[in-house]
Amino acid sequence: MKKTILFIFTCLVVVNCSSTKNLKKHSFSSEEIKLIMQADSLKPMRVYKITNTKDSILLRTKSSYIKPNPNDPVLNRFVERLYTTVRDSMSLGVGIAAPQVGILKNIIWVQRFDKENFPFEVYLNPKILEYSEKKQVCREGCLSIPNRSDTLKTRAYAIKIEYDTMAAEHKTETVESFTAVIFQHEIDHLNGILYLDHLEKEAKGVEN
Repeated sequence: MKKTILFIFTCLVVVNCSSTKNLKKHSFSSEEIKLIMQADSLKPMRVYKITNTKDSILLRTKSSYIKPNPNDPVLNRFVERLYTTVRDSMSLGVGIAAPQVGILKNIIWVQRFDKENFPFEVYLNPKILEYSEKKQVCREGCLSIPNRSDTLKTRAYAIKIEYDTMAAEHKTETVESFTAVIFQHEIDHLNGILYLDHLEKEAKGVEN
């Protein structure tokens, strides 16, 4: 009887630990929650810059999966604050990624210039599945790289992407032209890559 109880208790501990690890993997850390919830949705977050050593290290760190959950108050607050940040008069970007405000999760906002009225849309866990062979030349800047913009020649003209929505729907679509550049730029951020890395490869004649 004692052995049976001990076995059941051990199983419960293992299951509980496994669930806790899984929760941590798919949600925000306590530090991230504190950063997100310290202000309301109308308060922009600080944009990390490569000119700051600590910021630069985080910007070079790969982000992780975020579980889509429309009922998660922290996720909702963060998505709203990330949008407020990209639309803030100090930023006014056409896209932003979570690492740029110190949150290492796969979340981006992109302005859809390929849609009527150029709406901003949020994407969770976006990935690029295919790149077109056709390239495009485009000038890029970055909120995390102050006072600089450069012309890149190796961005794909069209990409096929997959992502999760805030409503926990999984979707795929093909994006072209300048909007495709924005997606490539922001998804790079999730992988710890800056557009300067592509510029350096171009200068060396290396294909991305």
